[in-house]
Amino acid sequence: MTRDQNGTWEMESNDNFEGYMKALDIDFATRKIAVHLTQTKIIDQAGDSFKTKTNSTFRNYNLDFTVGVEFDEYTKGLDNRHVKTLVTWEGDCLVCVQKGEKENRGWRQWIEDGKLHLELTCGDQVCHQVFKKK
Repeated sequence: MTRDQNGTWEMESNDNFEGYMKALDIDFATRKIAVHLTQTKIIDQAGDSFKTKTNSTFRNYNLDFTVGVEFDEYTKGLDNRHVKTLVTWEGDCLVCVQKGEKENRGWRQWIEDGKLHLELTCGDQVCHQVFKKK
């Protein structure tokens, strides 16, 4: 495994995305559109500083963070909530905890066998996305 996540990554699979969106209370119409979209992730990493873009034909989401530094995140365009976010390294895996009105919310991101893996968690729902490098 590696800590270098730089690059443009295209989605290969997106398991249980609808269950994850339901846990976030995302409306029915948005969920029905979102499950059919393919996402592209663009990661610009300089050490522990990350600038990330998640793009699709429906919505884009940008997130910039420094590992180990807690920040206020507004999940605009997703579920439109304010959360306290902290991203840390666990070995070669990025682990994000998002504190707010939803329990057990966050994500884990790592590279394995040349693919970017992302697990999104909210409550008891886990979505596993896999991306290949473009």
